Amino acid sequence: MKSSENLIAIAGIGRMGRGIALTFAYQGYDVILIDLKKREYDEFRQLKSNSLNDIWNQLDVLVLTDIVSKESVSGILERIKFISIDDKAQDLWKQADILFEALPEKLDLKRNAFANMVPLLSKRALVASTTSTFSVNDLSSYIVEPERYMNTHWLNPAYLHPLIEISVGSKTSDEYFQTMSHLLEKVGKVPVKCSPSPGFIVPRIQALAMNEAARLVDEDVASIEDIDKASRIGLGLRFAVFGLLEFADWGGADTLFHASNYLKDSLQDNRFEPPENITEKMDAGEIGMKANKGFYSFDERTINEYQITTLKKFIDLLKHLGFLGDKNIHNESSDNKDEQKIINKE
Repeated sequence: MKSSENLIAIAGIGRMGRGIALTFAYQGYDVILIDLKKREYDEFRQLKSNSLNDIWNQLDVLVLTDIVSKESVSGILERIKFISIDDKAQDLWKQADILFEALPEKLDLKRNAFANMVPLLSKRALVASTTSTFSVNDLSSYIVEPERYMNTHWLNPAYLHPLIEISVGSKTSDEYFQTMSHLLEKVGKVPVKCSPSPGFIVPRIQALAMNEAARLVDEDVASIEDIDKASRIGLGLRFAVFGLLEFADWGGADTLFHASNYLKDSLQDNRFEPPENITEKMDAGEIGMKANKGFYSFDERTINEYQITTLKKFIDLLKHLGFLGDKNIHNESSDNKDEQKIINKE
């Protein structure tokens, strides 16, 4: 490693830490993975070897899928350095531009890491936890200059999944948030901003969906295999193109309102009751695309173009996954029907 410019430090050498390291390394950044646990030399060397093998395996996948070239692998690996926090000779991490904490979800581990590491960083260095559990405001209390701190929730596998949820705290500076967002965009990620609410965005939605799927098994609504098939094809495909609120506008808040109340009454369970803002939209007539206003506002002049563009994305996805069948088969089938009509006429 030649310099500290664009240097990324990661506290923790687990699956998340390695995934983040690979993300930055194959985008040209120098990365230092730091083991904070006290170990004997041979134990650390074994950890380093196992971690390197895991990154090698991930790189094999990236090579096989043409994301990185085979020739670039050695250069990527050279940009990743493993050190022990007890190795006093290795203090380059203190010059890092960003420290990502990627430790297990134990508050004491995170608190000690911040207490021991953050004071040694530059005052301008960004600090972020990859926690999916703890509030950004709780963790920021352990940070020197908490305005530079935020939670960045990476989705596994971190080196592949584009979405990163950035939870900003009450003291997080907008300048530092913008810096983090820009950096993540530079390495091909899609950052979204959320408040300190527990669970971020995806985990809250995901928890409700997975729990409901489990209830369907309990209630013997369908087999496990069919529930998964329905969620992959029914939900997965649709929401790869539509956002949830965008789809509510597309179908109409009135449809969601009436369907939710029907489920609530039929299943006698208030968890299906529509939220207050859906009821308010019903009262205001802001029921979505057909009213030109819902969660989004729709321009009558461009709404047709929006619909066509969105449906084209959906069709392209269905074609890519083979759900629309083979075009030649459809044409052949059509030709056979025409021939049959001629035979019948004769």
